[in-house]
Amino acid sequence: MPTMTTFRSVVDPTDCDFLGHMNVSKYFAACSDGVFAFQSAIGLTASDMRTGRRLSFAVVHAESDFRAELSAGDVIRLETSVVEIGSKSLTFRHRLLRMEDEAVAFETLFKCVMFDLANRRAAAIPDDIRAKASAWLETGP
Repeated sequence: MPTMTTFRSVVDPTDCDFLGHMNVSKYFAACSDGVFAFQSAIGLTASDMRTGRRLSFAVVHAESDFRAELSAGDVIRLETSVVEIGSKSLTFRHRLLRMEDEAVAFETLFKCVMFDLANRRAAAIPDDIRAKASAWLETGP
């Protein structure tokens, strides 16, 4: 399965909650950053979102599994792949790994629509973006 590394970090003590492990909000923050890194790599850059095509992926559904705890000091990496590409939507698989032992700490599927930032509605995925995203399909292009 082809994956793109879309986020790397070290779990900071401030990322942890009263239970002593990384708080749930930080998992989703990593995945949110991962979506922006992925879309930038396939041609939807920040400047394109602001002043160009004004398109971005927006999450409309998520299914998640927490598999292993992450603690302060853990070095983590987010791997992103594409599960499915529709006419106006794309489903990402994000896997957050603890690099010390390559344990998958978190896995989520994000169904995202191509969001027209000017009209605030779903839009068709442009052909160039579809082609570049297809390289990351789990089943191959």
